Order: sequence, then structure tokens, then C-alpha cells
Amino acid sequence: MILKRSELLFIANSRVLSPMFAHLNRAVRQYMLVTFNYWNFTLTDGALRMLVVLYFHDLGYGTLAIASLFLFYEFFGVVTNLVGGWLGARLGLNRTMNVGLAMQVVALLMLAAPPIWLTIPWVMAAQALSGIAKDLNKMSAKSAIKSLVADEQQGTLYKWIAILTGSKNTLKGAGFFLGGALLSWIGFQASVLAMAFVLALVFIASLFLLDGDMGKAKSKPKFKQMLSKSTSINHLSAARLFLFGARDVWFVVALPVYLGSVFGWDHFWVGGFLALWVMAYGVVQGFAPKITGKAQGKVPDGRAALYWVMALAVITGLIAYAIQLAWQPQWVITIGLLFFGAVFAINSSLHSYLIVSYAQGDGVSLDVGFYYMANAMGRLIGTILSGWVFQVAGLTACLWVSFAFLVVTSLISTRLPKHAEITKRHS
Repeated sequence: MILKRSELLFIANSRVLSPMFAHLNRAVRQYMLVTFNYWNFTLTDGALRMLVVLYFHDLGYGTLAIASLFLFYEFFGVVTNLVGGWLGARLGLNRTMNVGLAMQVVALLMLAAPPIWLTIPWVMAAQALSGIAKDLNKMSAKSAIKSLVADEQQGTLYKWIAILTGSKNTLKGAGFFLGGALLSWIGFQASVLAMAFVLALVFIASLFLLDGDMGKAKSKPKFKQMLSKSTSINHLSAARLFLFGARDVWFVVALPVYLGSVFGWDHFWVGGFLALWVMAYGVVQGFAPKITGKAQGKVPDGRAALYWVMALAVITGLIAYAIQLAWQPQWVITIGLLFFGAVFAINSSLHSYLIVSYAQGDGVSLDVGFYYMANAMGRLIGTILSGWVFQVAGLTACLWVSFAFLVVTSLISTRLPKHAEITKRHS
């Protein structure tokens, strides 16, 4: 009876708001809801990442120990993307998205425990839940768009993916800033409690508003179908693994600690700088379709992905060489990071479009889940290396590892399909 009353109350409130959205068709309304959920989740995820890095660095943890706190976060992201794609195809993407929101609330509440409880195993367990939650949410959001856009509307698909991905990273950057600011203003425990409360409200709203059959496959896929049989998706997934490993090997742990310990920046400035970087990165992702030629009626293919990752490798190599020579390191890091971020954003947006374009329409989450499993594996490798390589050899070594990963990404990208092959898939 309590549930029915709450449903009636929610329906009554939604009727008040419905005239604002009455002119929008179902696909656009669902896209807006998926994006809203993704935005809120991303804000808390970015804030939590910065809170954990800075808070435990203050407690005296080394960079390798801090990296280990994210070990389960990234490892369970690998597992979640593989299994989550199968669950999304069988149960529907609304359920996998809502489960992700609920798990993130639980993870935040675990970290709101008294400081004496915040041992490495406890934090790793909370981060494991958060990693599962994040990748369930991301896989659901990216897959949902495929079910809302017809196969022949590739330009629209690219635009919607770019908007979702770009806005997500802008808010992730805002989350970095929020995490650093909240740690300075109200402390660790109060910060995670506040985020848990906001996300719980989003979860309740999502239970009632998302379509129940979104992304559900017409035929129930078998468990063994989780692994992709598509050559193009396998190559794109391998390229994605090394692309994100190249970013995280210097960005996740090494860079925040370097900015604080070498440049002497406090939490507010570290969080603020990285926030602005990720926000600008998200803005560039949103404009990626225009930058890569959609304004001239073009959509990208494997050749475009190859050219852009080669450009990123050149930028990373120049930054690494300049830091090795100790030539104006503060300017090289801050300005070089802006160039790296802009070109990386275009690479990421291209990949996000290509995977949804390559994926099968029925049970799309299977292909997308497999691809983001590779993405999570790249983040896992990059995170571990970020702590270990920085502790052993410093930031310059992290940058050279990043450069090597991008060279490998370029080699793999030579195997991605060109326009003729993509057109054949959708004909």
C-alpha cells in the first residue's frame, strides 16, 4: 500500500511537469532521462575519485597504496561490463541502470563510516561496489541510445553519443572540483553523505520514469554470447584498452600527487585544475562531430580514429621529452595537458560513436558491454602503472609509458573498418 501511494504522488507531480515535455517524442524524453541519470552519477563518481586520492594522500599513503584503493574499482569494472551487457540484454537497460544507481548509494554510505573503519580492505570493498555501479550505469546509458536511434540515422547517433559523452566528462570534471572543494570545506565523511542523499533521490525518480523494455533483446541471449564475435569490435576494443591505459597511466594517481608534491598546490587548486581540464575535455567531446566533419555531411570511420590517435601520440611524446629535459615543467604540464585533453577527447568521442555504430541492434548491450570491458581493463592497467611507475621512476616515465601505449593503439587502429565496410553493415 505504501508503494502505491508513493506511485500516485510521483504520477501527480509528473503531471505538473509534463506540459514542459509534451512536445517531445518518446525517444527524446527517454534520452533526456538516461542523460540526467548519467550526469548525476558521473558528478558523484568524479567527486569520489578526487576525495579518495587527496584524503588518503593526506593520511600519508604512498602513490602505490592509493592506486591499490582503486584496484577493485577497475577490476570489477572489467567483470561488470562483460556480465552487465548480458544482463542488460536479458533484463532491460532500465534495470541495470537503476541497480548501478543503488549500488553507488551503498558505496558512498560505506565510506561515510567513522575514520577508524576506513582501512584499505574496507575502502577497496566500497570502491569495488562503486566500480560495478559506474560501469553498469555507463553501459546502460551508451547502449540505450542505440535502441532509441534508427540504424540509418548514423549522423543523429553520432551527435547524441557525442553530447552524452561530452556532457558526462564535463560533469566528471565538475566532480573533481567538487571533491577537492568539499574536502576542504566540510571534510570527507560529510561529503560522501551529501552525495549519497542526492543520488538516492535520482534513483527513486529513475524507478518510475525509465521505460521497462529499453534495450531488452527480442531473444534471450545465452551466457556464452558475452564474448564478441565481430572482428571490428574486437579491434576497436583492443584499441580502446591501450587508449585509456595511456591516459590513466599518468592522469589518475601520478598527476594529482605530482601537482601537490612538486608544484606545492593545495587540494583546492589540484581539484580545480583537473576539474577545468576534464570539463574542457567534455566540451571538446560534445563538438567532436563538427570537428571531424559531420558539418559537411560526413561520419567518421576507422581511418579517422587512426589519424587522431597518431596525433595524440605525437603530443604525448613531445610532453614527455620536454619534462625529461626539465624545460619549464610547470608550463609544459599545464599547457601540454590542454592539448592532450583536446585531442584525447576527439579520440574518445570517435570510439564511443564507432562502438555503438558497429554493435548489433538487437541486444546492443552485449557488444557495448564487451567493448567497455576492454575500456575498464585499460583503466585498471593504467591505474596500477600510474602508482607503481610514478613511485619508482617519476612522472616522466609515466608519460613515456603513455606514449608507448598510444603507438600500440595506432597500430591496432590500422585494422579498423573504413567507410565502405561500415556502409555494408548498415545496408
